[in-house]
Amino acid sequence: MGTKEAFSRSIKKALVTGGGGFVGKAVVKRLLDLGVEVSVVGRNQYPEIESLGGKCIVGNICDPLIMEKATAGIDIVFHVAALAGIWGPWKKYYTTNVLGTEMVLSCCRKNGVPMLVYTSSPSVVFNRTDIRGGDESLPYASHFLCHYARSKALAEQSVLAANSTTLRTCALRPHLIWGPGDPHLLPRLLESGRHKMLKRIGDGSNLVDISYIDNVALGHILAAQNLSDKGTAAGKAYFLSQGEPVRLWDWVNELFVAMDVATVQNAVSFAVAYRLGSILEVLYKMTGTQKEPRMTRFLAEQLAKSHYFSITNAQNELGYQPVISTKEGLRRTVQWLKR
Repeated sequence: MGTKEAFSRSIKKALVTGGGGFVGKAVVKRLLDLGVEVSVVGRNQYPEIESLGGKCIVGNICDPLIMEKATAGIDIVFHVAALAGIWGPWKKYYTTNVLGTEMVLSCCRKNGVPMLVYTSSPSVVFNRTDIRGGDESLPYASHFLCHYARSKALAEQSVLAANSTTLRTCALRPHLIWGPGDPHLLPRLLESGRHKMLKRIGDGSNLVDISYIDNVALGHILAAQNLSDKGTAAGKAYFLSQGEPVRLWDWVNELFVAMDVATVQNAVSFAVAYRLGSILEVLYKMTGTQKEPRMTRFLAEQLAKSHYFSITNAQNELGYQPVISTKEGLRRTVQWLKR
C-alpha cells in the first residue's frame, strides 16, 4: 500500500455499512488512522466510533432515504453489513443481504460513488466437498445448506455484476475471522468448552483457513487502494486468510489450553453429526423455533471437512500479505479474552 498521504489524496470520504460490527469497526479504525473522513451506517449509535472521530448514521441499509443521504459525497463504500448466522428464515437473510446490497449499489449509482468494496464469504463456493487450496476460479455452490451462504452468493454476484467504468466494485472473502473484539466465534467456542458441550466432528485431520481481524482490515484497505489507482481488482473476488491453514481442532484446543479450558477429547463421526443436524433442522422448522440448533448439516460439514484457499491472487494483485501471524494473533487474542 502507498503512504498515508497518497491514500488520503485518493480517498477522502468513506462510508462503512455495518461499521459498528467486528469487521466494520476494524475497517473504520484503519481508515481514520489514514486520515479519511468516515461515516458509519448501522442500527445503533456507536460512541466508540464517534469518540475516534467517525460519524454515525442510524438506520437500515434497506431504507432508500437513509442510504441516499449516507452515500452523498462519498468516495468509497465499504459494504460490510450483513445478517450472519446459520439459522433463521430465508426472508430475513434475503432482505438484509440481497435486497440491502442492491439498495447500497443503487444509491451508489444515484450519487455517483466511484468505488465499493464488498465483504463477502468463502461459503459462497462451499459445495459440500473438501476444498484444499482452491482459488477464485471455483464456481458458486449449486446447493446451499444455509441461507446465509446462499444470500451472500447472490449479493456478491450483484456486486461484481455492478462493476462499471463509473462504479468500480470488488469482493473480499475472509474466512473465519477472529481476534480481539470478536463477539461471536471465540466466545461461543469457549462457552461451549467450559460447559463441556463441544465434541470433535470427524477424525480431526481437516485443515481450515482462519483470518486475524487486523489482516482482514488491511485487505479492505488494499482493495480500496487498488480500485482508486490501477483498478485491476475491479469486478473480481479475492480470498483472504492467514495464508496457512490450521488443523481446526488442534487450533481450538490450543486456544482452550491458553484459556485454562479442558481440551476437546470426545468425538462423533461426520455421518452421525450430519444426521443429527438433519433431524434437528426438521424439528426446529416444524416447531417454528428461532433459536439456532446445536447442530445443522452445514455446521457438521464446516467442522469436519477441509476448506482452505489460495491467497495468491490477493497477494499478486492487491499486495496483500498477513501482517499478524497466527501465533501472534493468538497471543493478542488470549490477552484480550483474559481481560
